[in-house]
Amino acid sequence: MMGLYAAKIDHLPLLGQGKVRDIYAVDDQWLLILTSDRLSAFDLVLPQPIPGKGEVLTRVTRFWLARTAHLIPNQLPRPDDQAPTLEALLPEPEQRARIGERAMLVRRLRPLPVEAVVRGYLIGSGWKDYQQQGAVCGIALPPGLVQAARLPEPIYTPATKAEAGAHDENISFEQTQELLGRELAAKVRDISLRLYQEAAAYAATRGIIIADTKFEFGLDDQDRLHLIDEVLTPDSSRFWPADAYQPGGSPPSFDKQFVRDYLESIHWDKRPPAPELPAEIITQTAAKYAEAERRLTA
Repeated sequence: MMGLYAAKIDHLPLLGQGKVRDIYAVDDQWLLILTSDRLSAFDLVLPQPIPGKGEVLTRVTRFWLARTAHLIPNQLPRPDDQAPTLEALLPEPEQRARIGERAMLVRRLRPLPVEAVVRGYLIGSGWKDYQQQGAVCGIALPPGLVQAARLPEPIYTPATKAEAGAHDENISFEQTQELLGRELAAKVRDISLRLYQEAAAYAATRGIIIADTKFEFGLDDQDRLHLIDEVLTPDSSRFWPADAYQPGGSPPSFDKQFVRDYLESIHWDKRPPAPELPAEIITQTAAKYAEAERRLTA
C-alpha cells in the first residue's frame, strides 16, 4: 500500500500547508482540507509517509464530529447547505482515487489562535512540568503522583498555535482571556472539558483511554463557536489500550509515540534533516493507527 505524501490540486488555490494537512480554498464559504499521510515528530516532518494514515485521521474526525454535534456546531456541511460535492471539486477519477478518503469539505471559519488542550492523565510535557513544579501550566496537583497517573479531574491547559517547525507554547487561562476575551475564553474552556469527558467515557467502553487531546475552534460570521480541524484522532490525542495501562511509566499507545520512541532510541539530535524510518516501523505505525480506528468506530 502506497502512502500519499502530497497531492497537488492545481485547480484550487492552496491557502496553507501544515505538517500533515493541505488547505485549499473552494470559495468564500468553503475549504477543502486534504489530510496527507505525512507524519511529524519533534516538530519536523519525516521523509516517508505512513500509508493510510490520512484516511484514518479523516474518518476518525468525521466519526467524532457526528458524535459531538449535539454539544457544539462543527465545520462539516449541514443537510440544508448548498455545498459542493467532493466529486465536483475533484472531477478527475484518477486523482480522486489517489486521494481516497483523505479529503474533507469544511465550512470557512475564523480559527481561534489557541489550542484547547485537555489532560486527563499525567504524561508528556505535563509530567515534566509536574516533576519540576508540582503543577501543570500553573494548575497545582496533589503530591506523589507518578507518570501516567490519572488526574483527580481533567484539566484545561491551553497553548498557542505555532507555525510549522516551531514549538507550541503552553499558556495560562488568563493569557487566553487576553487573546480571546473573558467570555469566549471561558466558553472554549468549558466546551473543551465537556467534549473530552464525553469522548473519554465513550472510548472507555471501547477499551481505549484518552490520556489527553487538543481541540481547535473557529467562529462564523455571526461569532458562533464551531469545532474545527481534526478531532480526537491519534495525531491530536494520546490513546492508550486500557488492558495494558499501568501507571508509573509510559504506557503503550495507538499514536505516533511509537515513532517518537524509535527516534529516541537511535539518539537523533532532533535537528533537520529528519531520519528515514525502517520499513517495519512504518508498517507497525500504520497498524497502530488502523487499530485505533477499528476500536473506536467498530
